[in-house]
Amino acid sequence: MDINFPLVLVVLVFVTGIVWLFDALFLAKGRRLASEKVDQQFSDLDIDDQERDRIYQQAQTTATKEPVAVEYSKSFFPVLFVVLVLRSFIVEPFQIPSGSMIPTLKIGDFILVNKFTYGIRLPVTRNKVVDVNLPERGDVMVFFPPHKPIYFIKRVVGLPGDEIRYVNNVLYINGKKQPQELIASLPPANPQVQLTKETLNGVEHTMRKHIVPSRLSRKGYWVVPEGHYFMMGDNRDNSSDSRDWGPVPEENIVGKAFAVWMHWESFLSLPSFNSVGKVQ
Repeated sequence: MDINFPLVLVVLVFVTGIVWLFDALFLAKGRRLASEKVDQQFSDLDIDDQERDRIYQQAQTTATKEPVAVEYSKSFFPVLFVVLVLRSFIVEPFQIPSGSMIPTLKIGDFILVNKFTYGIRLPVTRNKVVDVNLPERGDVMVFFPPHKPIYFIKRVVGLPGDEIRYVNNVLYINGKKQPQELIASLPPANPQVQLTKETLNGVEHTMRKHIVPSRLSRKGYWVVPEGHYFMMGDNRDNSSDSRDWGPVPEENIVGKAFAVWMHWESFLSLPSFNSVGKVQ
C-alpha cells in the first residue's frame, strides 16, 4: 500500500501545532501559577540551605512538568514544520524505482526535485497558488500520471497544442523530425540496443532504444490538449508513458528534477556518489 507522505506530514504538523498552541493558551498558565505558589511556600521555610534547595528544585520540577504530549509536540513541531515547508515549496528528494529513464537516471538514483519552478502549490491538494514558470520541452519532470496516484518521472516531449508522431523510435513534433545522433550500438558483437543523442528544444540528452522497436515505439500519433503535457521515458522501449496512458494534466505536476545526489540500489549495497551531478 502506498503511503501518502505529504498528507501524513501535514497531519503531524497540524496535530503537534494544535497541542503546542493549546498548551500555550491554557495549560502553561496553570504551571506558572503552581511555580509561583512554590516560590511563596519556600520564601518562609526555615531549613538548611542545601536541603531547602533540593526540596525546592523537586517541587518546582513537579509544578512545571509538561504533559508528555506537550513535551513531544514542542520538540517535533519545529522540525516537522521546516520539513513540510522544504518538501512542499522548495525541494523534495525522490528515489528512482524503475529503469524507464535509463541512461539519464538509473534504478537507485536519489534525485532532488525543484518544487517551485513550475509554480508554488499547496501540499496534499496540489492547488497552484503562485505562477512561476511553465514546463519546457526537454525538462525532466516528476508528476502523477492520469491513471494512478503515484509519482512518475519522465521527460517533457510535447507541450499543449503540439502534434506528436513517433515512428520506429523517431520523434516528430509538429511535423519536424527531432535530431538523433548515434553514440553506440550495444553489445558491439551482437547489437540489440542503441544509445543516441536526441535534441529537444536545444536540450541534448541521451536516449536508449531497441534496434527492433517495441509496441509503443513503432507508430503513434497524438495531439496534446491544452493544459496537458506529453511525457516519454529516455529508455524508449521500456517505458510506460504518455504513449500508453495519455498526456499529463497540468494540475498533476510535482516539480522539475535537477540533480542526482546519491545512488543506492538496495539496502544490502553500499551508497555511491559517482553519479552525483546535474540532471540533463
